[in-house]
Amino acid sequence: MNPLDAIAKFLIGIGNLLTPGKPFGSGRMTNERQMREFVDQAQERGLVDADEHEMISSVFELGDTLARELMVPRTEMVWIERDKTLRQALSLALRSGYSRIPVAGENLDDIIGIAYIKDLAKRSHDHHEAETVEKVEQHIRPAVFVPEIKNAAELLREMQRDQIHLAIVVDEYGGTAGLITIEDIIEEIVGEIADEFDDEVENFIWLSEDKARARASFHIEDLADELKFTIEKNEDVDTIGGLMAERLGRVPIAGSTISLNGWSITSERPIGRRRRISSVIIEREKDFREEDHE
Repeated sequence: MNPLDAIAKFLIGIGNLLTPGKPFGSGRMTNERQMREFVDQAQERGLVDADEHEMISSVFELGDTLARELMVPRTEMVWIERDKTLRQALSLALRSGYSRIPVAGENLDDIIGIAYIKDLAKRSHDHHEAETVEKVEQHIRPAVFVPEIKNAAELLREMQRDQIHLAIVVDEYGGTAGLITIEDIIEEIVGEIADEFDDEVENFIWLSEDKARARASFHIEDLADELKFTIEKNEDVDTIGGLMAERLGRVPIAGSTISLNGWSITSERPIGRRRRISSVIIEREKDFREEDHE
């Protein structure tokens, strides 16, 4: 059942409890304002708790939400080039934590399909030689494209109806603006879906004299202070994660590494449903001598 329809039935049941006279049938209430009032009254009378009240309110707001407000922007997309091998695609999937990865042709504005990791894994299992000789473009499924101004509630219904889990969001010029999953929309209703392995990471902590761990959101100027070097101010990035993305030319995934003033910075495992890198390991490079850079 569509979650919107389920909540509508729930509201009708609440309305029957709160209002005298003939019960509502399966039809819709008069208007959104009346439904909101029923929900407010239900919370006041203890028939729904605060979390349920917030979730129902989110459903109303979903009707005014656009795809571009919920999508993963192109700067944070994990994608793969069409000519990469199955082994490279499987490696990317394992490191990023994604089971569906957009495949690009000439550039990111040319998405030619979606690689389903279960398809690649099955092919590699059935034909071991395919892992190194076959290209990812040989095993892709069609991509679904939606405009960035698509209503989120309508998009949810369409994705459920057509059993679509991921769609590419395009801007008014046809370029790739980002991607959106059915979980992105549902999360807008029920709140953030946490990963069972998510944990708290301190902003910065020394693990040894030459090794430290920091949050990906740690400010790069604060990092420079901790590591005792100067860094030129960058107007485009503020955090370690942002710096890594700029240096790499794409969103960092687990194992991505950059070098910074004699230190290597390596992203650790992704967490959360969007698989964002939460922390990095910072290690002094063995061939770096401070006296050579004083």
